[in-house]
Amino acid sequence: MISKSLKKSTPPANLTKLPPLSMDADELIKDFKRYYTYHLGRDKSCRLLHYAFLALAMVQKERLMARWRNTRCTYKECDSRRVHYLSMEYLMGRALSNAMLNLGTEDETIKALGQLGMDLEELESAELDAGLGNGGLGRLAACFLDSCASLQLPVIGYGIRYEYGMFRQVIKKGEQREEPDHWLETGNPWELERPEYSQRIRYGGRSEVYADEKGDLRHRWVESRDVLAVPFDVPIAGYKNQTVNTLRLWRAMATQEFDLGEFNAGLYPESVAAKTAAEHITMVLYPNDSSENGKELRLKQQYFLASASLKDVIRRWVAIHGNEFSDFAAKNCFQLNDTHPAFAVPELMRLLVDIHELEWDEAWEITTKCMAYTNHTLLPEALEKWPVRLFKQWLPRLLDVVYEINGRFLSDVAAKWPGDTQRQQRMSVIEEGNDPQVRMAYLAIIASYSINGVAALHSKLLVSGLFRDFYELWPEKFNNKTNGVTQRRWLAACNPGLRGLLDKTIGETWCTNLDELKKLVSHASDSTFQKQWQQVKRANKQRLAELVKTECGVIFNPDSLFEVQVKRMHEYKRQLLSALHVIHLYDRIKNGDINDWQPRCILFGGKAAPGYTMAKSIIKLISNIAEVINRDSEVGDKLKIAFLPDYRVSAMEMICPGTDLSIQISTAGKEASGTGNMKFMMNGALTIGTMDGANIEILEEVGEENFFLFGLDADEVTKLRPQYNPKMIVEQDRDLARVMHLLTSGHFNQFEPGIFDSIIDSILNPYDQWLVAADFRAFTQAQQQVSQEYQDQKNWTQKSILNVAYSGKFSSDRTIRQYNEEIWKVPPTTPHTSIDND
Repeated sequence: MISKSLKKSTPPANLTKLPPLSMDADELIKDFKRYYTYHLGRDKSCRLLHYAFLALAMVQKERLMARWRNTRCTYKECDSRRVHYLSMEYLMGRALSNAMLNLGTEDETIKALGQLGMDLEELESAELDAGLGNGGLGRLAACFLDSCASLQLPVIGYGIRYEYGMFRQVIKKGEQREEPDHWLETGNPWELERPEYSQRIRYGGRSEVYADEKGDLRHRWVESRDVLAVPFDVPIAGYKNQTVNTLRLWRAMATQEFDLGEFNAGLYPESVAAKTAAEHITMVLYPNDSSENGKELRLKQQYFLASASLKDVIRRWVAIHGNEFSDFAAKNCFQLNDTHPAFAVPELMRLLVDIHELEWDEAWEITTKCMAYTNHTLLPEALEKWPVRLFKQWLPRLLDVVYEINGRFLSDVAAKWPGDTQRQQRMSVIEEGNDPQVRMAYLAIIASYSINGVAALHSKLLVSGLFRDFYELWPEKFNNKTNGVTQRRWLAACNPGLRGLLDKTIGETWCTNLDELKKLVSHASDSTFQKQWQQVKRANKQRLAELVKTECGVIFNPDSLFEVQVKRMHEYKRQLLSALHVIHLYDRIKNGDINDWQPRCILFGGKAAPGYTMAKSIIKLISNIAEVINRDSEVGDKLKIAFLPDYRVSAMEMICPGTDLSIQISTAGKEASGTGNMKFMMNGALTIGTMDGANIEILEEVGEENFFLFGLDADEVTKLRPQYNPKMIVEQDRDLARVMHLLTSGHFNQFEPGIFDSIIDSILNPYDQWLVAADFRAFTQAQQQVSQEYQDQKNWTQKSILNVAYSGKFSSDRTIRQYNEEIWKVPPTTPHTSIDND
């Protein structure tokens, strides 16, 4: 869909080549002044950091443009296989530091700004975190895009350009309050609008059968209410390698700005109703789906992403290959990042069958050869399911396709297991009941040639539990790809002090080959190197302490042990278990049990979904505990607690370098992988954790002597559930009984009676699926070991160094290589440095 105002023309010959721009400080200064003065219209009287940041961002983006264009043109010329990464979230964080690092302009930029009397860190702070994601899923997608570009793989990311992020978290009187996160309020200097590639997306209407020119019966979607998907492209630079890939984000807009007839008739609100309704689709990340309207909007968002992205890929395909789709699957792969983009399955079938008139079997063969699905959860309630009635209301033609896919699939199931009607019911895409549901995860599994989990345990539990029936049908489809994080952002950019020490000690190649960090093993016990390591860590702790003081009003002493648990608030992640341990430490201090005491500063952070009452109550509990402890003069510096509001990527970039102890204590068998555990390890924190998610593989890499393991494993959790008796556990554990007494007596809510009753009930409930009481004793013992070992700083520093040394496996470069070698199979492509024609 190209606007009539966007007419094609022949570009001037002198614009077809883009010469590379200089990276030296003098040229950076010249370009900065040009943007600041002529583009932004500012002068020396302007004191707003925002405009200086914008000018610097434009200077860096300008240096990406030639590489970006050359990359795009090379992919087009080579016509090689491409991967299309579909994700509802991309938690990119701030882009400026990452762009400078990957471009290699950081040193010259610092030099240039110094001559201008400006500070780079100050300008970086003026950039808002891009509100395109919520937690680990979105941050993983961002890491993957970085690795794809750094490995020079032809991968394009597709997502949604949300006007507002999930929400900005404010803590008032210890309670979470949600405020709008309007991250685009001052614009996004990194994006490039591409209205010429807009796509029309259908909703509503009905499906009808008609006879084509040959007399064959076909289906079409009619009387729909359409919106436009307008793409905004964001550059994703590889690390010093000329490659700049693309993240294409879709914004919803009305097909017409307003109804002129209604406007002229004086019906002003009605004249813009279509525009308002259309723009709501991409207005906010993950709308609250506790209401019917919220459910409808999430369904529309997920279909919007899938339809716009597939149409964009097919547009590009038809421009080169016409209506010949025999090689489409050989040239394209769609990686579904979790279940949200599963709408891509029926939508690709609809486009191939209805629009391009392929026969069903041919279209299905193409679809099943180009779809790949990554599952990110072991929680059945987290798998996407949509009411059939909503499908029928908003996506009527897609519902036809879903029923056809399911009918043919169940025929295959019946042929494999004749007469096993219970298995057919279990595996059906349609979950029958009073309000029938479409099981989107099943749709993704049926259509995908690859289904992967994201950690060894997670993948094992998927095939033995959640997806066992499908595994018995197609064992060859299932595989594991343990997650990773990019060392460029999560070590090189966020921890410059450690980066400098690593570069000086083992060279710089670790930035592209994280296995090089194993060279640190020979330095781990060296006293001189340990002192340098400790100096870097203390500086990072001082920086973190300043963040906590600014945002929480709590003073952390950098000489204390810094213990951190920051992640999305959820019962399975067991922030509650940490809170109980904090109460235990407080109780010990109040009772004089402080022999060989190790002072601790404990930081919590994370957002609770707006409708998640229990998670919000846990935030309130932690805040109240912190209030009591921090104001107690008898406690003093022995123990400090803080809850960091609005946990985000830019905050994590200061948190993980300054952390001593990483808390990864999810109930075994519940965490798919985790990536925060990897970031902390990569920056020298030791982990205290359960045998869950990627913790298991971290433990295997670093060894039990450098990891604080505790608690039930997944098998023990399963065996314990039928006879779980938390009240008996409390009665038999003196420390836990004292903790529960402080809770039940209202010590932390003296003027708010009863507010923590639901938390107390959950701990004592024999059906508590998170088993908080069951792991309390083991957690407390492991934490006592932490205290003892931290007091031997030479030994602790050695363990810290070894954690970094053995973190190589957890680079997203390794993960992406495995995705490519075993699933995508796309050839690395080096962009031409000079291209004449687009």
